[in-house]
Amino acid sequence: MSVPAIKKPPLTYRADIDGLRAVAVLLVVACHIGIYKCRGGFVGVDVFFVISGYLISSVILSEIAASRFSLFSFYERRIRRIVPALVVMLFATSLLAYRYLLPVELEDFAKSLVAAIFSQSNFYFWSQSGYFDAPAALKPLLHTWSLAVEEQFYIFFPLFLLAVRRFFPARLRVSIIAVAILSFAASVFGAYKYPSSTFYLAPTRIWELLLGTILSLRILPQISGPLQRNVSTLFGAASILFAAISFSSSTPFPGFAALAPCLGAALIIAGGETGASLVGRVLSLKPVVFVGLISYSLYLWHWPIIVFQKIGTLLVSGVSDRVGGLVSFAVSFVIATLSWRFVELPFRNGRFKLSGAPLFNTAFASSVAVAGLAVWILVSHGLPNRFPPEAVRVASYLDYGTKEEFREGTCFLLPPAKFQNFDPATCLREDATRKNYLLIGDSHAAALWYGVANTLGGINVMQATAAGCKPTLQHVREAPVECTQLMNYVFNDFLTTHHVDSLLIAARWEQSDLPRLADTLTWASQHGLTVTLFGPMVQYDSSLPRLLATSIKDNDPSVPYNHRVAECARLDDEMSRIAQTKWHVRYVSFFKSLCQKQSCIEYAGPGVPIVFDYGHLTKDGSVLLAQMLRQNDQLP
Repeated sequence: MSVPAIKKPPLTYRADIDGLRAVAVLLVVACHIGIYKCRGGFVGVDVFFVISGYLISSVILSEIAASRFSLFSFYERRIRRIVPALVVMLFATSLLAYRYLLPVELEDFAKSLVAAIFSQSNFYFWSQSGYFDAPAALKPLLHTWSLAVEEQFYIFFPLFLLAVRRFFPARLRVSIIAVAILSFAASVFGAYKYPSSTFYLAPTRIWELLLGTILSLRILPQISGPLQRNVSTLFGAASILFAAISFSSSTPFPGFAALAPCLGAALIIAGGETGASLVGRVLSLKPVVFVGLISYSLYLWHWPIIVFQKIGTLLVSGVSDRVGGLVSFAVSFVIATLSWRFVELPFRNGRFKLSGAPLFNTAFASSVAVAGLAVWILVSHGLPNRFPPEAVRVASYLDYGTKEEFREGTCFLLPPAKFQNFDPATCLREDATRKNYLLIGDSHAAALWYGVANTLGGINVMQATAAGCKPTLQHVREAPVECTQLMNYVFNDFLTTHHVDSLLIAARWEQSDLPRLADTLTWASQHGLTVTLFGPMVQYDSSLPRLLATSIKDNDPSVPYNHRVAECARLDDEMSRIAQTKWHVRYVSFFKSLCQKQSCIEYAGPGVPIVFDYGHLTKDGSVLLAQMLRQNDQLP
């Protein structure tokens, strides 16, 4: 029995698609350099996925229809397209990492290096996306997660197509649509329930690439006629820009939200299949197309340059983040152009083009070299001899563990822990022989618990805390569900039926929290509760152990103070004033205890920073601060 052919016309070059690539990469870069109006620029990655799915599927399906598809040739093209520029970027970034990263950070970088070269970055960064893990600004290869998703898709997609064509030849379109629907459903569900895994892992991203595949199969009705093309492409462009402007890091993503950029890209691609449009002509302008041509290299290079500018003033010093970001973009653009001209083109179609065994052997050797470099870094424990011993010691707190003093999983709910993991018998155990205090709040409150509980020897300090949880009656829309459940239990069940001698409220406060906090304090007063309100912790725009290590290395004690977040001090002043004049509660100011005019206490002991990241107390820091508050009569 003959196998029905797949009707797929050959792919022709479209300048508007290169222009769409330019839009995608510029949105991502704008988001990463901190342009406020483009906080949702990360949707550019989703636009890339749709474009990639359309182009690669068009090639594969055309070759299958012509009975000349070869897995070997397909993987050859992927290697020539992806590997050369990636390897150059990885080695260059490794040199910068050697220069700027601390030993603990360099070890993490080495692990990400292995993940990047073997297309496993999405798995690695998913595993590193914990609440207390290093911020994205210290992960120079974070952006390679999307390359991993794409490569994982293209390892299995051709095999899937061949299998369906072999065993279910009449069900190709149905099979692709079914997989896309299942992936989208998982994405919608996971965006709220499992946001980190949904963001990073391929199964919940496949539908975006398959949307491009569906376009390439022309399953949907064609957009014909000038009016339809202009309306559809204008709507598509507006959808992408709407997502880039209105979305933020708090938007549940991908899920339903990803429909805006993905369908927007699909409308632009579909509209351009049948003729010209206003959007298509703009995207086909030569400067726009050029940005699209270098988009892969620009994506590869922009993020490492931004990271090292932020943590090591790679390019300029003494400038604002905005200026630093713009300089980073300009340099990235130049390097991307050079990478495209002297790496991408020669290896794809120029004098360095390889095929067959030489290509695979070279790719294998390059991967082994990158992996070998990573192993050397790991075996040497991050090459600590680059820094003074004192700097290495304080930097080790970048890898700080919090389970014991925070009481993670029982009294402090940290994902994946759920409300059901909260243990009232342990965390809310009352003591009839002592006064009973209840500490509620987020991770900043949890960090405070150990010091307060061990300093107030005659007091039983209970604890009800959850990550990212503001201890207020009303909840913000993006509050974790375990936070909502825990605070509802505390306010509606426990406090209404149990006596506490003092309610201790602490959190990483923001200006927007004050109205909800005011309502909560009014409720507490109406229920006869004595409240002690802790203000915002002294915070830094980078991890304090890193700042202290840098100050030791550069012999500049002013480094940490110069990186203190000034907004926290201003909020502390405002909350202190309102607490006395309106709220009439005891207010504890960490700033007044820890800071003078031009310095703050930064060590809890020799080589021990008071906080282990931007503002969470270490175990020793918690004890020191509680002792200071007790001595200053700030604790009840």
